[in-house]
Amino acid sequence: MAGKRRGARAGRWPALALLALLAACSTVPQHVAELPGWGEDALAEAVPAFVAGCRPPAMPAALCAEAAGLPPGDNAAARAFFERRFTLRAAGEGLMTGYYEPELRGAATRGGPYTVPLRGRPADLVEVDLGRFAEDLRGRRTAGRVRDGRLVPYPDRAAIEAGGVEAPVLLWVDDEAGKFFLQIQGSGRVALPDGSVRRMGYAAQNGRAYVPVGRLLADRGEIPREQVSMQTILAWLERAGPERARALMAENPSYVFFREAAARPDQGPSGSLGVPLTPLRSIAVDRTEIPLGSPVWIVAKHPLTGAPIRRLVLAQDTGGAIKGKARADLFWGWGEAAAEAAGRMKETATLYVLEPAAP
Repeated sequence: MAGKRRGARAGRWPALALLALLAACSTVPQHVAELPGWGEDALAEAVPAFVAGCRPPAMPAALCAEAAGLPPGDNAAARAFFERRFTLRAAGEGLMTGYYEPELRGAATRGGPYTVPLRGRPADLVEVDLGRFAEDLRGRRTAGRVRDGRLVPYPDRAAIEAGGVEAPVLLWVDDEAGKFFLQIQGSGRVALPDGSVRRMGYAAQNGRAYVPVGRLLADRGEIPREQVSMQTILAWLERAGPERARALMAENPSYVFFREAAARPDQGPSGSLGVPLTPLRSIAVDRTEIPLGSPVWIVAKHPLTGAPIRRLVLAQDTGGAIKGKARADLFWGWGEAAAEAAGRMKETATLYVLEPAAP
């Protein structure tokens, strides 16, 4: 009898394991309406941002027209639209960071504290769409310049800062570290002495790989890895002094050039999709994994409060550090509160891509 009981118990384990596996699988949403927190989000807030970037080939024209006709502020109508017109693709779990639109002080001419140049795009910078040369490189880009009939790598950050390229200076600012983070964010505002504000937008990048200086500081024991944030990096740069700070920043060879951007003060900067970014509704993604313009459901935590973030966002931007199928960067807006949250956001997030359903 004892042997039979042992055999019966052993026979039940595979069945229990199968039930556990099925239960785990059932927690993965199969339809848009099953997304965690789907019923809690004010989805009507996301509709204007979606419509602004809705266009073929990522989105069918008929779908975009229907979205544009949704009643403003009607969450129920927005919810029904997304549930009816989209299917779900789980992108998986990955790192979600945050970004914001910095605000610097500057002047149109060099003088006084304004000695740090914001450079425009050089005339000799050549950007290359590698997908035109090989199908497996679709979505990949690089940059360089032509020398003796050959495309060669463009100078890195250190060479550019040393005067190794001819590039127009758009404005002069008073903060080297501020400029460095402006380049990481990709756009920002510069307040001039007369009270006016000029917007700087992303124009081009030198094609060099982005190297996160926070990781370098953590590897060297300068900042505990779990404490790396924009705020702790800025504090280190200030403590280190100008020479060490410049040396560290030069270890990131990536360099962003700017253009003057026309945008309303109450709107965010223009992202890679060419539409203004919306605070907490726009994300930067790897465009080879998630098509720009796609709605994406994110599940993450607030970096300051730990409260759940479960909301619909739009893939409307890209970034040098944003690589991978579940890697994302959440746009927080502008101002001190946005800078604080964005600088500290480094959370594990789950992403679900909403794809147009077949007609």
